[in-house]
Amino acid sequence: MSASTEYRYNRLTWAEMNDAIAMEKVVILPTGSTEQHGRHLPIDVDLFLAESVCLEAGRRNPDKILVLPPIAYGLNMHHIDFPGTIHIEPDVFIAYCLNITKSVAYHGFKKILLINGHGSNTPLIDLVARKTVLETDSLCAAFTYISLAMDEFNAVKESEVMAHADEFETSLYLALAPERVQMDKAGKGDDVMGKYMSSDSMYTYPVRFNDYWGRWTNLGVHGDATVATAEKGRVIFEAAVTKIGEIVEEWQQWPIAERSDQHTLPVQSKIRW
Repeated sequence: MSASTEYRYNRLTWAEMNDAIAMEKVVILPTGSTEQHGRHLPIDVDLFLAESVCLEAGRRNPDKILVLPPIAYGLNMHHIDFPGTIHIEPDVFIAYCLNITKSVAYHGFKKILLINGHGSNTPLIDLVARKTVLETDSLCAAFTYISLAMDEFNAVKESEVMAHADEFETSLYLALAPERVQMDKAGKGDDVMGKYMSSDSMYTYPVRFNDYWGRWTNLGVHGDATVATAEKGRVIFEAAVTKIGEIVEEWQQWPIAERSDQHTLPVQSKIRW
């Protein structure tokens, strides 16, 4: 293997890392969680799915991408009533991820992407990306891979509500590792839904609200997992992987301009926030 053919960050030697830096590869950090996903899916759903799409994007674009080992835990107190769930406090998550991106920037990588698979990490990775840009000379952007496949998923979906352990996630897991999905235990969520919000408002409601799941469900599903299929999962996978490759290509070309200070008098440059 060499820097031009290896897309897994931790498979390179330190000498090969210098070559990857010179190639201006985009470094990807997948972020997920370890949490309940109903009675039919393992608790690694967010981690496994996010890492899988990132690794496949890297495999298809090895000269442009390096995929870091993923973040396996996230903000999850709302799922804590279900056995196995691991919760990380927001400030700890942000600080930990920021240490990773700053390390990558320190070595000379100029472009970093945070690719998320856990909805509740969304505001946290946004802050990590912003802080990375403001505290280093590198650029960092963040998004949830699910958003990349929504047009394609909407064309094949059969359920109305999409949120957690649902048709989307179950279908993608069926496409990647069907032997780990217990479809005989799949169910439809009994969420509390209103006009503007639900018990776990994410993609389909304008008001963000996230209650303890133990207050409103014994199943742990928001959406309908029973209509999931591997075929739908393959549609999702192909859309997400293809668009990650397109994003990386655009991100590689994104300019890093010099800052222009518009003050007419000297600033107090020693101030740190």
